[in-house]
Amino acid sequence: MPEIFIDGKPVRAERDQTVIEAARANGIEIPAFCWHPALSIAGNCRVCAVQVEGRSWVEIACNMPVSEGLRVLTDSDAVRKYRKSILQLMTLNHPVDCGICDKAGECMLQDYHYAHNGEKSMSRDPKVRSTKFHPLSERIVLDNERCILCSRCVRFTREISKSNALGIVRRGDTSLVRASEDGALDADPYSDNVVDLCPVGALLSRPFLYQARVWYLKPTPSVCPSCARGCTVNIWHRKAEWKLNALDSHKNVKIERVTPLENPEVNGPWMCNKGRDVAAVFERPRALQAMECGQPVDLDAAIEAASRLLAASVRPVVLVSTWGSNEELAALKRALPARCTTFVKSDCVRQPGERGDDDFLIRADKNPNRATACALFPLVDDGHGPFIADTDVVLVWGEGFDFARVPAGAKLIVLDAYARSADVRADVFIPVSIQTERSGHYTNFQGVVSAFSACFPRPSAVADAEAVFAAIAVTEGAPA
Repeated sequence: MPEIFIDGKPVRAERDQTVIEAARANGIEIPAFCWHPALSIAGNCRVCAVQVEGRSWVEIACNMPVSEGLRVLTDSDAVRKYRKSILQLMTLNHPVDCGICDKAGECMLQDYHYAHNGEKSMSRDPKVRSTKFHPLSERIVLDNERCILCSRCVRFTREISKSNALGIVRRGDTSLVRASEDGALDADPYSDNVVDLCPVGALLSRPFLYQARVWYLKPTPSVCPSCARGCTVNIWHRKAEWKLNALDSHKNVKIERVTPLENPEVNGPWMCNKGRDVAAVFERPRALQAMECGQPVDLDAAIEAASRLLAASVRPVVLVSTWGSNEELAALKRALPARCTTFVKSDCVRQPGERGDDDFLIRADKNPNRATACALFPLVDDGHGPFIADTDVVLVWGEGFDFARVPAGAKLIVLDAYARSADVRADVFIPVSIQTERSGHYTNFQGVVSAFSACFPRPSAVADAEAVFAAIAVTEGAPA
């Protein structure tokens, strides 16, 4: 491991590292727009310049390999002057529209301008105009006036998603990012990562466009439930201190966007587009009323009725949710009597035309916790075979089950979070919380356990499935 010196401080580096990698690994910040640890080196932006001691010029740190005894300065007079000139060049034609830009508040150009320049543009000429709101795909629009041509987006589609959907056309000060004409960006299931990669407000997400200011929002760490990969994500929602009182109160419990939460063991810094759209899954019409024989009842009364049915049953069958957390699945395991037969079911199945396993992140299994469910309950329901003919009680937890398969005469207990016809036909229906209303863990197909946290309060009319199973276990005298 070579020893180098950054601003006089000795730093141990890996032999294959560059100066910017060694610096950041040791907590030393060197600004960069075009450099990204998961992408190839482009050297476009030049703002990562450093000065080697004994030299009068500056060089870019992203493409400077470490060597034994190398001594670099990151804050010399020459470096400060050079960075200031680069930032002035980048803002020469960049529009000063931060007040309406979705990137405002998390824009690297804002941050670096404040830290390294802080001066008005030297130019008195009108800014060069370019295309605004250019449609790159159904999900992404491009503001070329804001683009700094860092090429992060282009390199992502070439090196990570392999769609080759983006490129740079023309030369010099007329260069533009453009999508390939074959629609490859629309077909790229990872395309929205370029919005995260963009260091400025050039690449914009259509679903998030003008929906919220980032300083009104906060991220809650979570796990994407869209497939067995279990990517770690941030779910962005409104801060309590910025609660809306006079306007639509639904915005206070609305998912504004979903972005990747870097996790080297699972998804790195990426996620797929389907995971970004998970708000549409969570925000479906909810079931908020406990029912018994089609009639509304109190939540406690419904839980008590379910307990009685299970306690009196001779041969109960339980359909186990593959969207349940590790904690909920363990509580169900403790609650059930030995005479109970359990089947693991698929809450969500792959739809026609939907992407299956690929060589990146997406898995064909569209359930986040099949690994734990199958470890605790080894029988698997394929969705077609008959149940035990003489069962007298069937408990269905979660979605994805065809209720026509319930044997005639068997009592039906349903635990679900969303409104369906089974609410009425079930002998007992218990509305339960969803992932964004509780904390827990999922285990992905590789055995990696990831945690998720509650974003919103649980409605008073619903119960946590874990608490329901604990109540049933206590009623039956099973070990809790």
